[in-house]
Amino acid sequence: MKKNILFIEDESALQRALGDAVRSNGYTVQQALNGDDGLRMAKSEHPDLILLDLVLPQKDGFEVLSAIHDDPELKNIPVIVLTNLESPEEVEKALSLGASTYLVKAHYSLEEVLTKIKQVIGE
Repeated sequence: MKKNILFIEDESALQRALGDAVRSNGYTVQQALNGDDGLRMAKSEHPDLILLDLVLPQKDGFEVLSAIHDDPELKNIPVIVLTNLESPEEVEKALSLGASTYLVKAHYSLEEVLTKIKQVIGE
């Protein structure tokens, strides 16, 4: 069965590039450009994994993580944070809110992100 990934990211170029790479590896991808839409989609679609930026319009990634963490129907969905924020405080906050993995965009290639997705999903 295909795994469904929700990618919440406001940079459309990155959404396109990573979305295409993820699809070419056999996953289905749904995309949201802001935190509000992403949270709505998480609730309606129950993805197998969420890729989440922290700097987002409307609800930021921390608010989305908190809402996922507090929702009994969503809290077991693994979340990979993929962001440019890299202070130890931001990493600690995201992990404390339930993020499975924290990746800084500038430090990872598309292939490395795909490897992390496979690890977190258990493939």
